[in-house]
Amino acid sequence: MSATIRPARRQRGARISGLGAYRPSRVVPNSEIVERIDSSDEWIRTRSGIESRRWAADDETVVSMSLAAAGKALAHAGVRPDQVGCVIVSTVTHMYQTPSAAAEIAHALGTDHAAAFDISAACAGFCYGLSLGSDMVQAGTAEHVLVIGVERLSDLTDSTDRSTAFLFADGAGAAVVGPAELDEAGIGPVAWGSDGENLDHIRQREDWRDVLASAEPRMPHLVMQGNAVFRWASYAMPTVAQEALAAAGITVDDLDAFVPHQANMRITDAMARQLGLPDTVAIARDIAEQGNSSAASIPLAIERLLETGEVRSGDLALVIGFGAGLVYAAQVIRIP
Repeated sequence: MSATIRPARRQRGARISGLGAYRPSRVVPNSEIVERIDSSDEWIRTRSGIESRRWAADDETVVSMSLAAAGKALAHAGVRPDQVGCVIVSTVTHMYQTPSAAAEIAHALGTDHAAAFDISAACAGFCYGLSLGSDMVQAGTAEHVLVIGVERLSDLTDSTDRSTAFLFADGAGAAVVGPAELDEAGIGPVAWGSDGENLDHIRQREDWRDVLASAEPRMPHLVMQGNAVFRWASYAMPTVAQEALAAAGITVDDLDAFVPHQANMRITDAMARQLGLPDTVAIARDIAEQGNSSAASIPLAIERLLETGEVRSGDLALVIGFGAGLVYAAQVIRIP
């Protein structure tokens, strides 16, 4: 038994070759939220920076929104569905334990038997997916990987909870990860991890067994300790961001954009200060009109920066996601 297994790893890099986004058409202003939580537009803006958010209609599902975003990403990349070797979907709002949303999406796209799976990494999910996709491409496991972040958080939002009713939103973003020459790599090494000690900071109120056992079953809404999350994200995440910069051999002076998970405008501002970002760095603030769309927030925010002309293809951006778990991930990317 002297045979040697031939490794799949190839000497090449990876990049994002295409980006796509889908925003539900329904815009929900703060005025629709405030009465149920005894609040005001000013209070919501001051606390979160949110002016409005997007909520999905009944026919805008996790799968349909993903397909819309994925179609745009593939077109942008110039990649046919049958060239996709793997589909990764990050979501916490696909209401089926099995089969995965990714398998349904892969079939609907016509990806010709691509590998497909879902991941549950909450608001860090898109960055987790990028890292997995990049590793697959670099190893030669897949030539092109479709990474999707999608949520229908309005389904899990308690409209009477003063701490969360104004935060959460719906939408989808997709990226095609493909090969690149080593000296033209467009996705840097990931800095990621988890902090399970703070597991209860953001969580589902009850599990499905408790829901079914209840005399009056209801959706297991999300609950959050807002102040604790703010402190954790504002002070722990800049260190993770610095690790990602160092791993990529990049400094803040090299950056063109900073795209954090769109959790809260105050968290974004605190992180930017901690990192010492130059005034020339465009900072994503899509939360103002989109709300917090968890795994979808980073690709949606990149799309907005491209749309407004604040960034261009080829620009360097630091992206960082963080959320329930608590889990986090950051990397430097080139804007597609």
